[in-house]
Amino acid sequence: MSARFLIEVPHDGTMAACVGAVEIFLKTGSHFLTHADWGCKDGVHKAWIMVDVDSRDEAKAIVPPLFRQHATIVQLNAFSIDEVENMRRHLTG
Repeated sequence: MSARFLIEVPHDGTMAACVGAVEIFLKTGSHFLTHADWGCKDGVHKAWIMVDVDSRDEAKAIVPPLFRQHATIVQLNAFSIDEVENMRRHLTG
């Protein structure tokens, strides 16, 4: 069963680093990478990618090798009100 992951990939804040990172992502041909969202124009030099894959390792493998070491992979989840109420009961129980 797949899980949802947020991949955050930082790069240096220079124009050359931005251009280089975007070029690498776009030239890989990977659907995930060509649809990354970037924060560069707002001074946040990172790319973000949301993926549904089977594991954290599979998510990390999507990142170009040059950027893997500094990438952050976060498994995402949602909560229902019932889950929150159950968690609250465990806090006070």
